[in-house]
Amino acid sequence: MMESVKTPFPDCIRLLCENITLDPYFKDFYQWSRMNKVPVIVLSSGMTPIIRSLLVHLVGPEANDIEIVSNEVEDKPGKTKDQEDGWQLKFHDDSGFGHDKSLTIRPYAKHFAARPNEPRPTMLYAGDGVSDLSAARETDLLFAKKGHDLVVYCEREGIPFTVFEDWQSILATTKDILEGKKSIKSVAMEGAEKAQEERQNIETTK
Repeated sequence: MMESVKTPFPDCIRLLCENITLDPYFKDFYQWSRMNKVPVIVLSSGMTPIIRSLLVHLVGPEANDIEIVSNEVEDKPGKTKDQEDGWQLKFHDDSGFGHDKSLTIRPYAKHFAARPNEPRPTMLYAGDGVSDLSAARETDLLFAKKGHDLVVYCEREGIPFTVFEDWQSILATTKDILEGKKSIKSVAMEGAEKAQEERQNIETTK
């Protein structure tokens, strides 16, 4: 599919910045995370230059500090990215989505497993798509987008999760966990209950 896009890469970035909107609460979440020294890492099956440009455009220059692990973009042989049909994807790894996110997360877990005396941070992950399935098992708590298959997968596999609709709810829950008001276990229990109630309501209305 990407091979059908012939537009010079800088023009692709410009068009996307002009037409894509961001969850309005993500900026609030990121500003809070910076103030509270909570690291934010973007794991994506997209393209790093596009993600970076969108974040800076929609969040501000401070988004340059966000670590992004994704696929890259490179010149086609004999051309450059600013020419028509002059760029191509450079995948992060050999997985089906070009980036197996679980392989990016595991080194963090291994690092702290090998250092039991070093305080281990709580790892939270937010996702909504099929490419997030591999990462679902690798974190302490998964925020799964309401109405997406990721919720069903977590229920079936017994993976700790909670449902979110936007980054406002993620921010509120993350604050509660960081401040010790809620535990990962209690948030996951509440999330499973809400997902079950929602499914029952949908079945009732059919």
